Amino acid sequence: MLKARVITALVLVAGLLVVLFLAPAVVAAAAFGLVAALAAWEWAGLMKVDKAGRVFYAGFVVISCLVAGYRPAMTFAGLWLLAAAFWLVLAPLWLRRRWPLAGNDFVGYAVGWTVIVPTWSAMVDLHGRSPWLLLAVMALVWVADIAAYFTGRAFGRRKLAPAISPGKTWEGAYGAVFAVLGYGAIVASTSGRVPAPALLLPAALVLVVLTAVSIVGDLFESLMKRQAEVKDSSQLLPGHGGILDRIDSLTATLPLVALVIFWTSP
Repeated sequence: MLKARVITALVLVAGLLVVLFLAPAVVAAAAFGLVAALAAWEWAGLMKVDKAGRVFYAGFVVISCLVAGYRPAMTFAGLWLLAAAFWLVLAPLWLRRRWPLAGNDFVGYAVGWTVIVPTWSAMVDLHGRSPWLLLAVMALVWVADIAAYFTGRAFGRRKLAPAISPGKTWEGAYGAVFAVLGYGAIVASTSGRVPAPALLLPAALVLVVLTAVSIVGDLFESLMKRQAEVKDSSQLLPGHGGILDRIDSLTATLPLVALVIFWTSP
């Protein structure tokens, strides 16, 4: 299992770097679209949809990405606003109430669409601005996840959401926040983009919110899997589960980052 996990991780990292830094923009968008299609296929599986329905839903998500990508200036910001409303307002309420998703449920399809399509558009937009920008945002999520895991194992006492993900703790969440703040400081100093003193606190608050939202994204997918009574969203990635297992936190953070940049860029 460990060997498969390591090999899969190396392949995923190599593939990501090739797509980010070597592939033309249209090829990168298509690669991100493949990720969206597989994530949609897995999402329908969590809803207990049959094989034909899963393929149909994956195709519908791909068509949605194509339509959105045809007029990005008109559609992308709206998608990110929709995602922000979901992750900041509805998802925390969903976790609290633990609403179930049922097969062939319109709400389930709509939620999956809201989780996946804005993520695709954010990846395309951030990559278009700079491959380094997209990689930096993804790394932020990885830093938060790794720090939460090790801090939780070392100091975890109070459960964050025991009915959803018993292994997560408040101490792990605090560790993730501090690690992300440190990561942000390093990125800002090395890139020469240290915020003005008046903007330091707002920038720190944005990082804290992004860390919190990444945890919400992780917990939300954990809830979906728990309700579907499965350990992983699929077995597409040997040793790592499925696509949704790898991008759960990214689906929550990438659209928010894209929206913040859209609002603040000249």
